Amino acid sequence: MKFRDRQEAGRRLAAQLLFLRDQHPVVLALPRGGVPVGYEVAEALAAPLDVILVRKIGAPGMPELALGAIVGGERQDEVLDERLVAELAVPRSYLAKQITAQAAEIERRRGLYCRDRPPVPLAGRCAIVVDDGIATGATVRAALLAIGRRRPSRCVLAAPVAPQETIERLRPEADEIVCLSTPEDFYAIGQFYDDFHQLSDDEVLSYLDRAAGRAIRH
Repeated sequence: MKFRDRQEAGRRLAAQLLFLRDQHPVVLALPRGGVPVGYEVAEALAAPLDVILVRKIGAPGMPELALGAIVGGERQDEVLDERLVAELAVPRSYLAKQITAQAAEIERRRGLYCRDRPPVPLAGRCAIVVDDGIATGATVRAALLAIGRRRPSRCVLAAPVAPQETIERLRPEADEIVCLSTPEDFYAIGQFYDDFHQLSDDEVLSYLDRAAGRAIRH
């Protein structure tokens, strides 16, 4: 399965999530790439769109290899793959430096994306966590753990594409997982998109502003 762009992926994903429309859903997208996908899901479900700010902690010399992730919020949550940290003999000083740097980026994005908008309350609602694809699952796992502390009635992970082994590792972290494609030959999320450009902050803001405008109109 291949997608033309994130918008098409979002519409196709939304079609598989319509059963949640009557469950008081909130869509939580991972910036930047998850926001266009989440926008389409939120539109189809007439749900509010919010972001969950997560940053990957990359391995030394291999930034795409996730050692873990941190999540911003009322409290900062950190999730580390201690097995991988030990296997690569990653110094704690490196981890501390990366955590500080990624926490600063989360705060920058919070000021830019959230502005004066408070987080959408999740207590008693169905939280749908959306990204444009899942590779190792480190950032998504961190997001799910953080969202669980906000007491949603149900937590659903939704993505257009991910390796089957990653989905299986994440199953204990969510009440349900909806993934359109779980290919065996998975090298990078971008291989499943014709257009996988890196979104700008302005593009992310455009989606969030349009979603907020729809919520005000309704």
